[in-house]
Amino acid sequence: MRVGEAFPSNYLKASDLQGKRISVTIDHVAFEDIGRQKDRKPVVYFQGKDKGLVLNKTNASKITALTGTDEMDDWTGTTIILFGTLVEFGGEEVEGIRVAAGPKATPAGRTIPTPPPAPTVIPSPGEQFQADDDDVPF
Repeated sequence: MRVGEAFPSNYLKASDLQGKRISVTIDHVAFEDIGRQKDRKPVVYFQGKDKGLVLNKTNASKITALTGTDEMDDWTGTTIILFGTLVEFGGEEVEGIRVAAGPKATPAGRTIPTPPPAPTVIPSPGEQFQADDDDVPF
């Protein structure tokens, strides 16, 4: 048994992605009390998935750039790619989740210019973010 299985979370963690890039479509965003301090934070939920992603400013800003709107209610129907990578948190490198453009990173009914490709985080230069074909349960 893996440590992550022994201590399940209600929210998406990088380990839930199993090292894959996963294509998801935003269902809705809800504000919830998170952590011991019960900080009120936005959580984005995805169609067909049980766990939501607690948004940080980096990922919220990326989705805003991809959709062309900072109105979270307008993100519904947007397809994005989730992937795990090392991020800085509290002065340390930890595994975190980041967002990249999906095949249709535009909310239903809106037309905006296609954003430039997301920067490559993993070593191979020029690699495009593509979702893995395997379904990852989370």
